[in-house]
Amino acid sequence: RCIHFGNIRVLVCSEPGSKKKISLSSPLFSFCFSLRRHSPCIFSHLRVLLLNELFLCSHCLSILLVIYLPILFQWRAGVGPPFGVVRTRAILALRINVLAKGYSGISLKTLLQVIAAFNASCLPYVPEKGTVGASGDLAPLAHIALGLMGEGKMWSQETGWADAKQVLEAHGLKPLKLHAKEGLALINGTQLITALGAEAVVRANAIARQADVVAALTLDVLKGSTRALNADVHKVRPHFGQQEVATRMRHLLHSEQYPSQISESHRDCDRVQDPYTVRCCPQVHGIVHDTIQFVRSIIQTEMNSATDNPIVFQERGEIISGGNFHGEYPAKVLDYLAIAVHELASLSERRIARMVNPAMSSLPAFLVLDGGLNSGFMMAHCTAASLVSENKVLCHPASVDSLPTSAGTEDHVSMGGWAARKALRVIEHVEQVLAIELLTACQGLEFLRPLRTTEPLELVYNLVRSFSKPWDKDRFMAPEIQAMEKLLSEEQTTITIKDLPPSLPFHPSAGGGREET
Repeated sequence: RCIHFGNIRVLVCSEPGSKKKISLSSPLFSFCFSLRRHSPCIFSHLRVLLLNELFLCSHCLSILLVIYLPILFQWRAGVGPPFGVVRTRAILALRINVLAKGYSGISLKTLLQVIAAFNASCLPYVPEKGTVGASGDLAPLAHIALGLMGEGKMWSQETGWADAKQVLEAHGLKPLKLHAKEGLALINGTQLITALGAEAVVRANAIARQADVVAALTLDVLKGSTRALNADVHKVRPHFGQQEVATRMRHLLHSEQYPSQISESHRDCDRVQDPYTVRCCPQVHGIVHDTIQFVRSIIQTEMNSATDNPIVFQERGEIISGGNFHGEYPAKVLDYLAIAVHELASLSERRIARMVNPAMSSLPAFLVLDGGLNSGFMMAHCTAASLVSENKVLCHPASVDSLPTSAGTEDHVSMGGWAARKALRVIEHVEQVLAIELLTACQGLEFLRPLRTTEPLELVYNLVRSFSKPWDKDRFMAPEIQAMEKLLSEEQTTITIKDLPPSLPFHPSAGGGREET
């Protein structure tokens, strides 16, 4: 007999004397019932065979595994540019972590082959787009699976982009030959969403700490008051993040330990209070810090979870079809992360606007002399405004959308892949806006000389000036903004300030809560 699956013909022989009974607990049956959920069309053909004849020869058991190949080819349907090396490695690393937990139904031999490819940095071509984040990240993970099977394109440092089989052979590796359940084990999970989400959490945490430093420098340049940072004010509203930011900013600004000549110069001014973007940094930055820690707890749990379907409980010999593949958890929190981190840029852009406006800052217009000949930081502020505006659109939650797929079987999806990608885009914009603010604040400081700010903030100023000299006339600004962006992404401002108060300890077991120290 033969069964047709698209262009592939599977021969089924029935030699006398070689028949073998297939029990309902066999890998073949678990594979077939996995097909029932994931590929009803293929399952309907296979079901006829299984119901009519529960006796197949041992040769048929292996030949039926050819069914995996059309499934993986069919689901390798992603579009767009490929992920870079770091992100592809992260996705593959997380998939290995899931497989190693023992709930996926994958053989040790296959798992070790996947690990060997990872260690050799043999990375398949994985397009950015194509997952709805419901039955796992099927399309992207199918691209990875096919690459490991020697199909499609693959990259390694030694070969560059080449045919996947050639790349594997160049490293002494063989393409995967999958057995029962292993095709689904490789492609069913939330590893794309989670890998990008983990990167987003790390970058968000870094830029949030830098934002506290940059805001403190701007506060002194604008001759703001430190009264709103008083510890008693924040004790009566004891959110962890709020207290953390207030503590950090108090350490950076005028105090007995670190006096500021700028602060002393306006001690007796008649200003009653500062604008919210200066005065409310602990309250606004604080919830950003707390949100990052909450998101971190969810992503950390997701990274170490079994997100397959079905789940194999080998100890008790049971296979259960569940819903751990659904990406709602990481999708929701990454939408939340984007919304929260955006506020850092929202405040930053308003502080930039104040510094370049002489009516608000008492500094020269656009922070440059000879304003008729030079535009100074006018266009830098325009860039910041455009990035903040773009973020407002990107902050619309992806996870509130759902389009049924798979003929209505997947009738609710998370759209977590887009939530993760746009969260990273938002964070990138925040890094760029704060880079512009850092340059702007240091330029504003030039017009307050010979007065000096505090010792920690002077260290930040000197760091910036090692990359960017003061602005005496217009010049090409983009490279210096990029230099500041790199400086912030590497957390150099917080590294420069040796005794900056650290973040409060994080305890995942407490659901993201933190203990005050």
